[in-house]
Amino acid sequence: MDTARLEFLRGTLDVLILKALVWGPLHGYAISNLIRRQSDAALLIEEGTLYPALWRLENRGLVEAEWGLSENNRKAKFYRLTPEGRRQLRREVKTWEAYAAAVAKVLGATQPPLPEEMA
Repeated sequence: MDTARLEFLRGTLDVLILKALVWGPLHGYAISNLIRRQSDAALLIEEGTLYPALWRLENRGLVEAEWGLSENNRKAKFYRLTPEGRRQLRREVKTWEAYAAAVAKVLGATQPPLPEEMA
């Protein structure tokens, strides 16, 4: 697969960030790194994309942030899911699963569908 050509569909980044935070609070670089590792380096998130998404999620009340020290003793903002963020993640996962199943049906088709009967 040509991973350099993968781009985020609208709304994808938000749900990936929410999923990354399921396991506990993380700072921005750790969120980006987790998504990169989990996707076998297919999904690379630049700072200029990540931080506006984190601010958007924070403004929507889906994540909360507080300052702390990173693993290398540097000051970093740590993000964590709010209860509403967890509920939103569950809704988004259901939506993405339905979307992926529908796309898989179309891509896996070996013949066109039968014409619809006239009502």
